[in-house]
Amino acid sequence: MAGVEGRVALVTGAGSADGIGFATARLLRAKGAKVAITSTTDRIFARLEDLGGGHGETYANTADLTDSAMVTGLCGAIEDKLGPIDIVVNNAGMVQVGRDEPWAPFLETSDESWRYLIDINLTSAFLVTKAVLPGMIERGYGRIVHMSSVTGPVVGIPGGTAYGAAKAGLLGMARSLAIEAGPHVTVNCIGPGWIKTSATEEADILAGSHTPAGRPGTPEEVGHLAVFLSSEEASYITGQLIVVDGGNTIQEYKVAL
Repeated sequence: MAGVEGRVALVTGAGSADGIGFATARLLRAKGAKVAITSTTDRIFARLEDLGGGHGETYANTADLTDSAMVTGLCGAIEDKLGPIDIVVNNAGMVQVGRDEPWAPFLETSDESWRYLIDINLTSAFLVTKAVLPGMIERGYGRIVHMSSVTGPVVGIPGGTAYGAAKAGLLGMARSLAIEAGPHVTVNCIGPGWIKTSATEEADILAGSHTPAGRPGTPEEVGHLAVFLSSEEASYITGQLIVVDGGNTIQEYKVAL
């Protein structure tokens, strides 16, 4: 199986040591991909060391992915260091480190908060994808994976209107782009449910314990799917949302028993 071996992959939002982004980057590297990672803070360089440093196989830099010039510069630097980008995992989103952006009911959501959450969750993926797609189409190969959520495309959470809209927007973008970018570039979404990381709140961990799986998921369990969708073997899967939630969204009766 060719998998991702020798392919150049960019994983965004990979700064957290126990997050989905870095878990995906680590798994891609273990499968033989050359891996570039990025986040908004300097902790990304600690993650680079965790991947084994540079040596022509890995690369890291900070970037504001809502800034098109910074996205262009980042992608250019990756191509200079590792080669043309074959795989993108658009994982950046949720909230940025150092900024507290609490969720709020729709009528209490400020214009600034709406724009911020749309920008970091949806616009960032748009700009990164737009930067790499022409080269993928020209070379006749590409894999784009958006880290969406069950929140938005499948279910809703009170107070999460902007976040849900952005994550649903990723699916809408993926479906249209899958048609435009075919036949050799695939575009898919992953919909994580309750996933346990250092940022997970106790209420979310409790919710995860009431899934059919009986526990929250791990970043690696999401990352393995991202690696598959990034592989050559996933060539006939495009425009899809694949849910990784321990069966939570199939339940009609979800209260604690």
